[in-house]
Amino acid sequence: AGQFFTPRAVVHLLVRILGPQPTDSVYDPACGSAGMLIEAATEVKQSGGSVRQMRFYGQEVNQTSAAIGRMNLFIHEVEDAQIRRDDTLQKPKFTDSNGKLDRFDVVVANPPFSLKDWGADKWATDPHKRAVGGVPPKNNGDYAWVQHMITSMNPDTGRVGVVMPHGVLFRGGAEAAIRKHLIESDLLETVIGLAPNLFYGTTIPASLMFFRANKDEKRKKHILFIDASKRFGKEKAQNFLTDDDVDDIFAVYQSMGEVEKATISARLVPHAEIEENNWDLNIGRYLKADAAEVIDVQEALAAFDQARTELAEAENALLTKLKAAGYA
Repeated sequence: AGQFFTPRAVVHLLVRILGPQPTDSVYDPACGSAGMLIEAATEVKQSGGSVRQMRFYGQEVNQTSAAIGRMNLFIHEVEDAQIRRDDTLQKPKFTDSNGKLDRFDVVVANPPFSLKDWGADKWATDPHKRAVGGVPPKNNGDYAWVQHMITSMNPDTGRVGVVMPHGVLFRGGAEAAIRKHLIESDLLETVIGLAPNLFYGTTIPASLMFFRANKDEKRKKHILFIDASKRFGKEKAQNFLTDDDVDDIFAVYQSMGEVEKATISARLVPHAEIEENNWDLNIGRYLKADAAEVIDVQEALAAFDQARTELAEAENALLTKLKAAGYA
């Protein structure tokens, strides 16, 4: 799903926090190969539930990805599923007989980051009334996806989980106005900062944003901030979330920051404090940085030597290929 392949552990964390139930409808507006939908079904099965009453819906602009998504759902025995192909922002396919957007219990996605030419010129007069809080910037559709997902969630049971670049948390202008509206509407529940280099194809650190139509009493007029940017495993040039990382982040979320886990910081922040910061959701504003870590010099030197060795090996391999191709 989305512009970059979504790592399985990130999908699992998203779905686990959203907590799909055996009677839920689940919708991914940028479904790619349907990994989010399949994970939602898997989550219910692993919790001992049946998916027979669940309904799954996905929209995808790419024809090949949509076909793979349908096949993937079939292989995983997800039966009550519909995948439709078209541009979700400009031509949403899941609507009722009056043209209103269908509403879903769970809405989850990793949409393409910073989409240009997404249809801003028609957003102010959008027949589906998705421009909640205003029209996002012409050359950046990040908040258009958020607005579409929020408008698509059930007003009673709905919850939304979306992968976003960190910029949506603090950028100004039209995005700040939308952010203010979403906070004042008390829809935004949780913001989680992830480590950089988790997503294949980009080193950009991503954030997870969760919205809920009806927040728990203790969470109302508050937003939970979780900094999990130091939690990751490393394999060559790629970072990844381990099962323990996912378990610990989920435990911190569930406890509203009261459970402490190594290298994860969290705090439930009142709206009044966020208003004082001009509706800025930059995680660092609300969570104190840990004291500087003590670096083991020998470990650092060993890591440096390893990196230097890998670089030399890569250069040699490249030179060999260039020579074989007649370029050197």
